[in-house]
Amino acid sequence: MNTCKRLSLSLMVMSIWLLVFQSSSFAATTISAEKYKAGDTVTIEGQIEPGQELYIAIAQQKMFKSSDTDGKFEKKKLPKYGKKAGFTVDTAIPPLYYMITTDRASFGKDVDKKFGGPSFIFKKGQGLYSTTMFRLKKNFDDVAAKDMMGPIKTAEQWNFLKFGHENSYGINTVVKEGNKKGKVVIFARSVIGDAATTGNYWDKGTSIKLDKATGKFTASFASYRDTAPNTKFDVYVNGTKGGAYTVEKNGFWLTKGYRYMNPLIIVIGAIIVGTYFSMIGAAGGMLMGAFQALFIQTAGPVGINAANVLRPSNIALTLFSPLGSFYRFAVVERRVAWPVGLSFGAGIFIGSVWLGGYVTQYLSMKAYKEWLGVLVVIMGVKTLMEMTPGAMNKRKNIKAMTQKFNAAVKEAKETGGSVEMGSIEPVKSGLTDYRFKFWGEEFRINPLLFAFLGIIVGIASRAFGIGGGFLLVPMMTTIAALPMYVAVPISLIGTCFSSIGSFIGYVINGYLPDMVIGGSIIIGGFAGGMLGSRFQKVFSEKTLKIVLACTLFFLFFRFLKIEYWI
Repeated sequence: MNTCKRLSLSLMVMSIWLLVFQSSSFAATTISAEKYKAGDTVTIEGQIEPGQELYIAIAQQKMFKSSDTDGKFEKKKLPKYGKKAGFTVDTAIPPLYYMITTDRASFGKDVDKKFGGPSFIFKKGQGLYSTTMFRLKKNFDDVAAKDMMGPIKTAEQWNFLKFGHENSYGINTVVKEGNKKGKVVIFARSVIGDAATTGNYWDKGTSIKLDKATGKFTASFASYRDTAPNTKFDVYVNGTKGGAYTVEKNGFWLTKGYRYMNPLIIVIGAIIVGTYFSMIGAAGGMLMGAFQALFIQTAGPVGINAANVLRPSNIALTLFSPLGSFYRFAVVERRVAWPVGLSFGAGIFIGSVWLGGYVTQYLSMKAYKEWLGVLVVIMGVKTLMEMTPGAMNKRKNIKAMTQKFNAAVKEAKETGGSVEMGSIEPVKSGLTDYRFKFWGEEFRINPLLFAFLGIIVGIASRAFGIGGGFLLVPMMTTIAALPMYVAVPISLIGTCFSSIGSFIGYVINGYLPDMVIGGSIIIGGFAGGMLGSRFQKVFSEKTLKIVLACTLFFLFFRFLKIEYWI
């Protein structure tokens, strides 16, 4: 009897041991390395129970909740988005999260997606171009494999995850990784399948091999190229934690730009933009903004909207680039109409420090680009209209001055000499009536009017993180009928005032630039400014305006997302 009891007990112990051993062998997971460089391929191998689908959740260890942000405007906007989307300020999710699975249908489905074009024209679900995206299920209770998601365990977390991966504000503020079609971000990577099977653009770099008969699997995916240095990830296989790994630095890390980028590349880009800016006196801030958005892809730390890092970083160009050319304009060539420049500057300073702050909080990265596109196309059309015969006839003094200058250029080319730009000769100074001569032609302008116009420019400069030259130059060439050779130096004064005022406004609200981006822009912008002041005399008035108009129209297509072919 005792022998039978002992035998039964032994069999029970052996059965339990075999069950535990079998379960542990099914859950066994091997990660190909403990540390990877950002962008490296992560490979995970192991075994699950035969016949099951594979669910590998890869989640950043450091979670984020809305209350974690230090951004003044984000503290206002994220709770509002949360109330609408179904999560609270204390709902925490991993900013970088991936579900690598053979059962994508449990989490959502591939859907048609229209994109491109301004959002204030196209309603949600509309656009100029067509593609597909993976849309997460609306309700957490409908997620069949919700127990396999690792740290994502509640409906609030699911709602926050969906917001972060499918809402443009969430991608630019919380997630920071987006799938692009052309140059437009569609949604963020979350649920990923085998690229060879699905053919989806967001599955590129992902491979899944699962033998359902034995449960053995091998899965790999390309880690995010701009994963912050020393980011730790947990790996869950079919709901069980199977290990962890760390993503290390892979290049020079921009702390606030949240990207890997060689500063020398930023310096070279700033030299090109600075040269153009000083030569045209406009669009420098927009060009640098486009350079940051398209090439550097300035993102900002988790919890800070990308626009609130891009804008203050942009100020470095509009503040320091004019200094490289201003000395030559003001002292050497004496081409600065000081009463106009200072009155303009005073209005700009008021608008950028004070009133511009009210507009800034409503301009996320998406709105920033679209409204800037509206402004540039208006200025582009206006610039082209100035070159029509009718407009030129109304501006006879400009025409006379231009003819004299073109004749001087022609003579210089024939004799091998250089062109003297001419200088400002004051005729009368007054608060509402300032007159001066340039190349023998007299011009009249109202400084007080331009002080009020400066307030408008200051608001736009603060809101968009630009110097305002693209507004300043057309205002002076259309409203005041000033030649480009006079308008450009004045615009540089206004740009300095707007940049200083805007920067003060950003600092007051706690938004600082990325110091490396800012420093690189200062170096490149200053060098470009010195080059631009020398190159300007090579081109005619008409040529400068054509170049300015072309630049503005290019930016219009870019910012309103109708440039898929570019």
